[in-house]
Amino acid sequence: SLHLDSAERPLALNPWDVVLCVSGTVISCENAVVVAIIFYTPAFRTPMFVLIGSLATADLLAGLGLIFHFAFVYCVRSQAVDLVTVGLLVTSFAASVGSLLAITIDRYLSLYNALTYYSEHTVTRTYVMLILTWGVSVCYGLLPVMGWNCLKDVSTCSVVKPLTKNHLVILSVSFFMVFAVMLQLYAQICKIVCRHAHQIAVQRHFLATSHYVTTRKGIATLAIILGTFASCWLPFAIYCLLGDYTYPPLYTYITILPATYNSMINPVIYAFRNQEIQKVLWTVCCGCFSTTMPFRSRSPSDV
Repeated sequence: SLHLDSAERPLALNPWDVVLCVSGTVISCENAVVVAIIFYTPAFRTPMFVLIGSLATADLLAGLGLIFHFAFVYCVRSQAVDLVTVGLLVTSFAASVGSLLAITIDRYLSLYNALTYYSEHTVTRTYVMLILTWGVSVCYGLLPVMGWNCLKDVSTCSVVKPLTKNHLVILSVSFFMVFAVMLQLYAQICKIVCRHAHQIAVQRHFLATSHYVTTRKGIATLAIILGTFASCWLPFAIYCLLGDYTYPPLYTYITILPATYNSMINPVIYAFRNQEIQKVLWTVCCGCFSTTMPFRSRSPSDV
């Protein structure tokens, strides 16, 4: 299994750990930019951007966790520090997946309840989702720190030491539940998008080809979002259910690396494609836009 604890690891440099550390560095840099933009831009206080900020924060912590893991494995050999690092990784990746679910729910409700979306209930619902997401994620992360680990009984280890097999099964089952809900919500979003596109085409007397192109573009965007998430996380989630501590660590590295790439891709899909965020980036980089330029109000379904 992959050892995330360094007490028994040799000091020989593992190339896979180097790759994970480099990935963590890229993830941290990307998401730090997103967090800074959302934090320092007063216009980005809407529920949509708050959820994107939650996702970026979770991915930022995941990137830092990968860097800390590499540093502590080869510099500070302590079981206590290792458990804290593992807890940080579990918390951050769980919060990342939970934030993706919250964004999906927000997008669905912005289409399903378009007339009442911009209300106080939406703000309250957003913060409730964030509290639940981070609360559950922190609980997951505290489990190995509070004693639910396999340091004293190797036979209970999973493919990711020092997490126990039962702990990893719970995380995997939770992921499949989240994925099932997201799949259902995106299917409903697809139906709503197709219906809205057809209504607009009828009202404005668009050609059938225009309606087809608009619908196909919307469906393609949803397919890319869901397909990216599934391709990154499904291999690792399935392997966590099927594998155990006797399996070669190579299999764990091969499946966990794409999962980390999801945190690298998230800023591109959910933040850098947003026109308002692009304007702020251009302002910071080259001053192409005025910082006082008004932003057009957009709904989550536009992102």
